[in-house]
Amino acid sequence: MEFRRLGQSGLVISEIAYGNWITHGAQIDEEAAHACVRAALDAGITTFDTADVYSETRAETVLGKALAGQRREGLVLSTKVCHPVGPGPNDRGLSRKHVIEGCEGSLRRLGTDYVDVYYAHRYDPAVPLEETMLAFADLVRSGKVLYVGVSEWTAEQISRAAGLARELRVPLVASQPQYSMLWRVIESQVVPACEREGLGQVVWSPLAQGILSGKYLPGTAAPSDSRAGTEAGKGFVDMLVGHWMNDEEALRAVQELGPVASDLGLTMSQLAIAWVLQNPSVSAAIIGASRPEQVKENAAASGVRLEQAVLDRVDEILSAYIVRDPARTG
Repeated sequence: MEFRRLGQSGLVISEIAYGNWITHGAQIDEEAAHACVRAALDAGITTFDTADVYSETRAETVLGKALAGQRREGLVLSTKVCHPVGPGPNDRGLSRKHVIEGCEGSLRRLGTDYVDVYYAHRYDPAVPLEETMLAFADLVRSGKVLYVGVSEWTAEQISRAAGLARELRVPLVASQPQYSMLWRVIESQVVPACEREGLGQVVWSPLAQGILSGKYLPGTAAPSDSRAGTEAGKGFVDMLVGHWMNDEEALRAVQELGPVASDLGLTMSQLAIAWVLQNPSVSAAIIGASRPEQVKENAAASGVRLEQAVLDRVDEILSAYIVRDPARTG
């Protein structure tokens, strides 16, 4: 496992991070979740990502139990706040009340005294940004949060937050966007803004919800053991990547990546993860898994270097299906 600094901060993270969106507390049982976390630790992964909203807070609890007994100083643990976690009007958003209470709830579920990176899971237009950033600043000064991040924010929102962060002396260091060979909406605006402001990208869905693994074949039903083949995961897959899943030509194009990966001694999943890690603005790629062997396979993408000819070939194969519009952020 190789490691990178998170943006311009001093925090060092594993370039493969383990995330538990959809899986823990929903798609797989607790025993399987613990096995995947053990596989991640065995692979040298030190960075773990979750959120309060995942599986209605259950994902945080499962991850906390799976990491119990590990040396806390050796882990980088991140979670998020914004989406609804209860029935009340203050159980959501980025108000001071919800940010502070949300952090306290996450700490209890994770069984820790602090989180390394606390993300604003989405931008909240209903709350003054000054209120949100002051709440994050107070959590940092209390020692409950070490660094602050944002997820799926636009370049303009990130720049405004960074200005306030400097005034409040808050370490705003991370952006967590969707990014893959197929989904490149961050490249034109978000990445340059983050480079100016010192934020690193910790990207999610580098496999485009499994499409880039090659397991979804044109004209064929999704495998029963895949995310799209389960009742729990199908809705998420349709929402995020349905436009590719339902396009047989796009799925055929993805299959053309197989020989490219094979020539490099890689699986298609490893090629896709290695591809996002070629971007120097990316600090880590988040992987998810329902089986330990998936963790082992995907973690092996760490340290892979791709020649420009390979990157050009990927662009050539996928050019008709790449989404680049920055307006799709969030």
